[in-house]
Amino acid sequence: MSERFAVHGEVESGFGPVADAFRRNFTQHGEIGAAVAVYDGDRSVVDLWAGHRDRKRTKAWERDTMAPVWSSTKGMAAFVVASAVSRGLLDYEAPVAQYWPEFGVNGKESITVRQLIDHQAGLAALDRAVRLTDMADLDGLAVILAEQKPLWQPGTRHGYHPITAGLYQGELIRRVDPKHRTLGRVFAEEFAAPLGLDFYIGLPEDIPMDRIATLSATEGLDVLRYERDLPVRIGIQLYAKRGLSFRALSSPQVGAPARGARREFLSVESPAAGGVGTARSLARVYGAAASDTGELPITAELLTRLAAAKTADDVPAEDLVLLTPSRYHLGFRKSRGSFRFGTDARAYGTTGYGGSFGFADPATGLGFGYAMNRLGMAVLDDARSRNLRNALLRCV
Repeated sequence: MSERFAVHGEVESGFGPVADAFRRNFTQHGEIGAAVAVYDGDRSVVDLWAGHRDRKRTKAWERDTMAPVWSSTKGMAAFVVASAVSRGLLDYEAPVAQYWPEFGVNGKESITVRQLIDHQAGLAALDRAVRLTDMADLDGLAVILAEQKPLWQPGTRHGYHPITAGLYQGELIRRVDPKHRTLGRVFAEEFAAPLGLDFYIGLPEDIPMDRIATLSATEGLDVLRYERDLPVRIGIQLYAKRGLSFRALSSPQVGAPARGARREFLSVESPAAGGVGTARSLARVYGAAASDTGELPITAELLTRLAAAKTADDVPAEDLVLLTPSRYHLGFRKSRGSFRFGTDARAYGTTGYGGSFGFADPATGLGFGYAMNRLGMAVLDDARSRNLRNALLRCV
């Protein structure tokens, strides 16, 4: 292997297939820079990084390089909500309006916390134009969120809420937290600090941008070389600039995904899509959850509930926004249908635009994290992530 694709880090005996798959992602699947990590509870068993953090391949991806992980952030936000439930501050089955009275208007009176975090609330897009400056004004944003009318009858269907999910969860946490902390602040103080994570929902000013990998869209011939699962139906809506998928993916207006590695975006708390961190941090949190190491501010009973093999499949599987079958459970994706991860149906996690992924595998006690900077085009199951997950399965 040339120095260009030199792989750095450590792999415990028995996990060599993950390292082999990681190398192949560079030699065969167009990887520019990436990292993958696996934790067995609180113990690192895979910690690898390679490539470059810029498209021109002039800056090496280093051990502490972080990447914007888009919707892989949703898993971290779901853990914060779970911690609030564990403390008795929230009940998944209670109406959101019980905690946020202004929310209970325009057909949202009966929406439960679970329906909100499981993408059943019909709030995937906002009627009012919302930009980053509006997202930073939490009091003003709360008014906009509370006024929104559902786009379908809540609780009857699900449709992915790409960015709005985090805005609603953020306001809900701010309402119930005794200190009225933001969701990002709760994560920083109760998850990131105790576990030593390099992961932020709201990038602090003292973190240099040189640590952040530059995202790169897949374009031109690279689409033909590396992408096999193109989201054609979503692409048609984006091209025509109409349809529910277009509305959801462009509301609020945060800019093109490839421009996600910029401070003005990352510094604003966006708990559904604005997280930036390392694969190691994703794996560390999910490992603690999968093995119930006692390090998370979440009860053992609730961790068992997150890992339920059978969930309340109370709405049709077809996602109204992503236009593909999917399942959500208490803020996480579940291993279902053609999108499988982990060793059995207890696994849960969240994927991010472009290919990033973090998940817990309670059957083995393993936590998995993957972050990269070439943005793939698959809706859920990026080939590079799938290669790594399948290799991990062969190890366990």
